[in-house]
Amino acid sequence: MTQSFLEHVNVTVADADQTAALLVDLFDWHIRWSGPARDGGYSVHVGTEAQYLAVYRPREGQSRDFPKGAPLNHLAIVVDDLDAVEAKVVAQWLTPFNHGDYEPGRRFYFFDDNGIEFEVVSYR
Repeated sequence: MTQSFLEHVNVTVADADQTAALLVDLFDWHIRWSGPARDGGYSVHVGTEAQYLAVYRPREGQSRDFPKGAPLNHLAIVVDDLDAVEAKVVAQWLTPFNHGDYEPGRRFYFFDDNGIEFEVVSYR
């Protein structure tokens, strides 16, 4: 049997292009696809060849009425150079917090402009 893997996560954001640009900058990802999406919305798929984050913006006037963080706690991204990514986060005027250095790696967290919590971790 083939090993299962996570292909993508889909999150609702205020501005899909802006969020995708942030993710490209922070994690050196690329835009895989963008275009019309469900219910008149717009999506951008940003990530690697194997996995991505789908950032979805509802159509104008459509509600984003589900609570942030419930049940999603955070998205974790593995990076090679934690300090370099943290510098990029700070350069985007975002605030790193909850730094940790415990097995199996070092990590920090930040919230993006949509209120999505990201964990950035390095196992090096």
